[in-house]
Amino acid sequence: MAIQSGQPRLGLVALFFPLALLGGAEIARAADPPAAAAVGRTFSASTETNRPAEFTFESKSNYADPFNDVTVDAIFTEPSGATRQIPLFWAGGNTFRLRYASSNPGAHTFVTECSDAKNAELHGVRGSVSITRYKGKNPLFVHGAIKVADDRRHFAHADGTPFFWLGDTWWMALSRLSLPEFAQLADLRRDQGFTVIQLVAGLYPDMPAFDERGKGEMGFAWEKDWSRVRPEFFDAADKRITYLTEQGLVPSVFASWGYYLSFMGAEKMKQHWRYLIARWGALPVTWTSSGEQDLHWYLSGDKENERRKLKREWTDVIRYIRQIDGFHRLVTTHPLSQARDTNIDPFVLDFDMQQSGHGVPPEKHALKALEGWNRTPTMPVISGESRYEALEIKPPLTTRDARQAFWAHLLNSGVAGHTFGVNGIWQVNRADAAFGKSPSGNNWGTTPWDVAMKMPGASQLGAAKRFLLTLPWHRLMVATDLARVADKAEGFWSVSATEDRTWALVSLVSQSKVTIELGRFPGPVTPRWFDPASGKTLPAGAALPNKGSRELSPPGRNAAGDEDWVLLLSASRPAGSAKK
Repeated sequence: MAIQSGQPRLGLVALFFPLALLGGAEIARAADPPAAAAVGRTFSASTETNRPAEFTFESKSNYADPFNDVTVDAIFTEPSGATRQIPLFWAGGNTFRLRYASSNPGAHTFVTECSDAKNAELHGVRGSVSITRYKGKNPLFVHGAIKVADDRRHFAHADGTPFFWLGDTWWMALSRLSLPEFAQLADLRRDQGFTVIQLVAGLYPDMPAFDERGKGEMGFAWEKDWSRVRPEFFDAADKRITYLTEQGLVPSVFASWGYYLSFMGAEKMKQHWRYLIARWGALPVTWTSSGEQDLHWYLSGDKENERRKLKREWTDVIRYIRQIDGFHRLVTTHPLSQARDTNIDPFVLDFDMQQSGHGVPPEKHALKALEGWNRTPTMPVISGESRYEALEIKPPLTTRDARQAFWAHLLNSGVAGHTFGVNGIWQVNRADAAFGKSPSGNNWGTTPWDVAMKMPGASQLGAAKRFLLTLPWHRLMVATDLARVADKAEGFWSVSATEDRTWALVSLVSQSKVTIELGRFPGPVTPRWFDPASGKTLPAGAALPNKGSRELSPPGRNAAGDEDWVLLLSASRPAGSAKK
């Protein structure tokens, strides 16, 4: 029996690369785990809650094409008796690997099932994983992967702890950033308060398949004839994905850009997804089926028919993701406009990711957010692609544009979160080698990634998150009836409030006066101004009686010299009233 368990991997980062590779960056490390104990056809490992254990299986049977000729799954039984099926991934040669994690302490047993039932090294192998409580401070391991909160409007960790989605956009980082560069950027975004990183698993946007610009240190993700994945690419990607989770950052994994489904076909895309789930599903990730899922190939000669086909086939792929992911990670898609419109069945999605527009003003972001909020099925709504800071369109986008779009969309979509982007990082420009043109002819700009990372937009959104965390943000809901802004049509301003109206936020993008409906609050209302550029809160006068309405004016220009502000309203609850 030739099963090699190696080390059950509690801390994949500690296993995958030495500290020296990261230029001295400190990495959260697990203690060296004990070797798995193999007894006949049974072996075991130990780990902590929400941290992956890994087993390695070596087949004595030789296959001409292991990736396509054989599949292996492990059927796990949890301490409660519940079962889950977890796919193994081909690691090259005759090697297959299994990764498993759970938030439930206790003894978890498994037995493998191989499509080749005669393979004694892959079929019918039994084992166990002993899981104890995680003792560190990483919130992803303390509280677990993220899920949709019970109110169906926000996100939470597995244990119910609220989770605010503050994402950054690194589409091509798995290939175009070296490991030390990747870690440098991750460390910065962690310190700024980001919680999610959106990136693509090798099949990148704005390029044809196998464009040299998408080639990483270990080559491409697939062989050029789409015959099989290249494990070397994913071994390198493992180091980056795992590094994110060790910093408390959730990898939001995009399998590809939407048009790759036309290049490789639905069955190969399903293989791609099975591989990603087997590789990374044990980590606290989220899944995004594809980027711009409803976008045909840029130079397609049959655009409308291709889009209809993409909508149908991607819906089938998403159903497949949900079927085979035994970890039940959140699933969405990234659209040209609204995720629910890119699928035949919107119920296949856990949350609605919108692309709210690079070239449109914040009022349009507010309106799109409100459309998402009002649609069914009820689910969290976020902007997954907004106004990229420094994007070189006409006119070029600024820090102000990115910041205003954040607040406009956030408060009209229910305060589940938002994804930021800065031009130069998503495509990884370099000072001596800009990314260049898309197949459509667009060149989005030349700002180097290491210049873009220091632009003020990320720090300002980090300050916004810190401000929100001082409030019961996870109870905020859209409440446009509480305020109206002069000269703006209804829906073109953004307001959120708690159900009991003890807290409310109003986003303003100009010096227009805002009228507050004070009679809709439970008690006297104290107004304050939050400066979205400096992150500071300023008083806005004495408490106002909760009767009638009152007009308030913003306090001039903010710290950046712009006109946008956020109005914070807090109301005292009458004595003896119940808290909601």
